[in-house]
Amino acid sequence: QVQVVESGGGLVQAGGSLRLSCTASGLTFDDYAMAWFRQAPGKEREGVSCISWEGEYTYYKDSVKGRFTISRDNAKNTLYLQMNSLKPEDTAMYYCAAGPYYGLRSEYNYWGQGTQVTVSS
Repeated sequence: QVQVVESGGGLVQAGGSLRLSCTASGLTFDDYAMAWFRQAPGKEREGVSCISWEGEYTYYKDSVKGRFTISRDNAKNTLYLQMNSLKPEDTAMYYCAAGPYYGLRSEYNYWGQGTQVTVSS
């Protein structure tokens, strides 16, 4: 049984930092591209960043470029999202997803329950 579990969310002031983690079990982690998505209240879910199977390729949504860094540790079956210089508009539920293909428009088979990030102004 595949499980995807996010952690690391919380309440932070604007300009602060958080690091999200996502641990996947029940799958061969390095067979999967990974991604972070987010959904704010009343808004559609959007892709934030994705990373290829060995971490050689990464992609970021324009609004987070230069502030967020995605990485993975295949030995630990863990995905990370380092978020710096946070803004109130980054407030959302953040989801980790695993899928066979790299890219934010790809289909992702496995999703976590989400971790809430709230940035106060």
